[in-house]
Amino acid sequence: MDQTTRHSLKEDRLHGNNMFPLAAYWVERDEPGAPILDCHWHAEAEFFCVLEGEVLFQVDTDYFPVRAGEAVFIDGGDIHAGHALNDSTCKFCAIVFDTHMLASGSFDAVQEKYVTPLLEKKRTFPRHITAATEWERSLLSHLQGMMEVYDKQQSGYEIAIKGRLYFMLHEICSGQRFVNRSETSNADSTKIDRLKTVILYMQHHFHRPIRIAELADQIPMSEGQFCRFFKTMTRQTPIEYLNAYRIRQATELLLEPERKISAIAFDVGFEHISYFVKVFRKTMKCTPSQFRKERTGSDT
Repeated sequence: MDQTTRHSLKEDRLHGNNMFPLAAYWVERDEPGAPILDCHWHAEAEFFCVLEGEVLFQVDTDYFPVRAGEAVFIDGGDIHAGHALNDSTCKFCAIVFDTHMLASGSFDAVQEKYVTPLLEKKRTFPRHITAATEWERSLLSHLQGMMEVYDKQQSGYEIAIKGRLYFMLHEICSGQRFVNRSETSNADSTKIDRLKTVILYMQHHFHRPIRIAELADQIPMSEGQFCRFFKTMTRQTPIEYLNAYRIRQATELLLEPERKISAIAFDVGFEHISYFVKVFRKTMKCTPSQFRKERTGSDT
């Protein structure tokens, strides 16, 4: 498994499979201040574990630094993003899973007291997990164990991972360390809903030219208000975010050797091949043809 490949989490990606809806992704990024995780959300929950460096992490409207050896828990549906801090390389592992995988086969005490409140976000994990206390170190130890067994994927690894998730749930419930995040303020909810509306619009129409005025109309706001709002929420301009999303789509299409690079550029919304190559090189640190050759062995 390549643990240094930038693997962007897609909102519509199936993490794992229907029988075991959990997947881990390792990412390395060496450009300080750049997004290491573009603003996005998904229905599944996630543990974001910083392995090296420091990350300015965003969950909905909150920003906070996360250092190596620490982790973040993201409830399903929460908007989140990460930006590298300082001048060091940043590495992290994202463990994304459907919390329903913890549900009991029948309605028992575990389901009633612990799993259902977790699903409803009434008794969920603390947001920022540091090594400051013994119980936090226990959570981090379980996360490390999950990463190790997932990476090897030996027979029975699913049991080990699911068991550790139950132990982690026990850790926060036994000491009344859970958090109730079932409600958010009206102001924050409005901002989050507006951002999701715009991002979804970008994702549905990225394959064609999109004007700023067109995006602003979705909320609605004036163009100036919209650009300020989007930059405040994501730390990127709308065009930076849109181009980053287009490049992510292009990286998947480039894995198909029969597709021409010029056609891929147009398919993901770039009107000029030269601009596509420029943006791709800035984002991926290589040209589209170099990326294809490295991943598939083809340079056509």
